[in-house]
Amino acid sequence: MTKLKIFVPENAYHHVFEPLSEGIKVVNSPEPDVELAVLGMQHAPELPAFIDALPGLQAVLSLNAGVDWLLPHLPESVAVYNASGVHDAAVSEWVVAVLLAMRRRLPDMLELQRRGEWDMNLNDVTATGPSSIGPIDTFEGGTVVILGYGSIGRAVAARLAPFGIRVVGIARHQRPDTETMEALPNWLAEADAVVLLLPLTPETEHMVDAEFLAGMKPGSILVNASRGPVVDTAALLAALQQRRLRAALDVTDPEPLPHGHPLWQAPNLLITPHVAGAVVSWRLRAYRFASDQVRRYAAATPLQNLVSNQVKKSTPGNHSERVIRK
Repeated sequence: MTKLKIFVPENAYHHVFEPLSEGIKVVNSPEPDVELAVLGMQHAPELPAFIDALPGLQAVLSLNAGVDWLLPHLPESVAVYNASGVHDAAVSEWVVAVLLAMRRRLPDMLELQRRGEWDMNLNDVTATGPSSIGPIDTFEGGTVVILGYGSIGRAVAARLAPFGIRVVGIARHQRPDTETMEALPNWLAEADAVVLLLPLTPETEHMVDAEFLAGMKPGSILVNASRGPVVDTAALLAALQQRRLRAALDVTDPEPLPHGHPLWQAPNLLITPHVAGAVVSWRLRAYRFASDQVRRYAAATPLQNLVSNQVKKSTPGNHSERVIRK
């Protein structure tokens, strides 16, 4: 007899949940008595239909760290857990890669390569005049501010440490390894780069506006690996066109960035199409994490990474008593 039914739309990953304990069944289509669903951003277009067909749903395990695509579609009685930790390596590698590339002006040098130009003025030993690109410097001894200092932020800090870079983590609540938002203006003026790893919420939407950008040190680098609407696109475009700042974006607003949008031609900007975490191995890691969560759920032990549990009161059959905030 089935006691717990789990909805996992992608058949190719059902094997990750094996062996299943007696009474647990994984299904690939929504059924009324499904209690737990494993969903990712790739399922966003089908999400409203899924939720309508899952009246018995108690919890959703997200395959992604961000859940802004998920929360608005769920009843208040459904608990949501994210995949924080799964994407740390991939996203932090992207952040470090673009920081170093922008600091050493590799995108500008790629453009010189495309034009077949050898700029001797980039090397002060051979220079006879100003460089067409601008000054190049190392990050050693510099400061990187990470806004949204969770597991990915800590992974970025660990990877930057060997380069001799000071990392300042900023979070809503002070911890031994972070500072609070009140300290942000002072650090903006000092930082050589600011990395955004924030969730998209009403409080963070357009947090990076004209005032925020004006507070950054001239010549510094803005890196957005969170969500596009965290940054006011018009304000960023103006700062780039004034050549006050440089930026690397893995996410944009709007997204996908349409053909002909002025960001495509903005100076001092590197754009990648939301691929920071999109390495070939991410799905398998995410499903393995979800499989562990399923076993916790079935054993009535606390799950990891609770994001939202707005259950008003415990009722027979719900699992609000199983979860704790992490």
